[in-house]
Amino acid sequence: MWDLQIFILLLPVLLLSLTIHEFSHGLIAHLLGDPTPYKEGRLTLNPIKHLDIFGALALVLTQAIGWAKPVPINPNYFKNPWRDMALTSAAGPISNLLLATIFAFSYHLFQAFNLSLGSLKISEPLALISYLGVRVNLGLALFNFLPIPPLDGSKILVKFLPLSWRANYLRLELIGFFIILFLALTGILGITLYPILKFLANLLLNFTSILFK
Repeated sequence: MWDLQIFILLLPVLLLSLTIHEFSHGLIAHLLGDPTPYKEGRLTLNPIKHLDIFGALALVLTQAIGWAKPVPINPNYFKNPWRDMALTSAAGPISNLLLATIFAFSYHLFQAFNLSLGSLKISEPLALISYLGVRVNLGLALFNFLPIPPLDGSKILVKFLPLSWRANYLRLELIGFFIILFLALTGILGITLYPILKFLANLLLNFTSILFK
């Protein structure tokens, strides 16, 4: 069911999560010697530079699955292309895991303290934003870790495949979007990811609650 309040609270979480994800890709690529993200104006925390309308809409609707505009990377600049591409790809979902952890701590913080601005109680909406932040970022990490080209997981997995398999595996990128679309439309993606997402969210929230007991 569409909920305007959830949409309004989800919007800043969405923009932050996608922006940090793509910025992390660009930052690691830059540190590993690739100037392309900087030259293309993607080494920035400006969310407009990273936003993909369809990916953002998918994330709003599912609160778990979505994507941003991919940061252009040129592996020819890397000293060790396969390794450095894997590190660059891993940076995005890892940044979402870190954000999920930060949001989990802030959730308990806002639950523990009754914050207000005058007569306006702000602890409850801030706690809800934090909870959405946990879900969205865990969902982004799980989705992007899937080993389906062109998702980040495929560029991590390919580093560990035999050299003779790598080119053929990456060619799946030509049909990867349709594979993802098929899995989403048939419900396979949701059936697979949502139970894992729920388990990880509960685990993270329970773990981070220790400091507030």
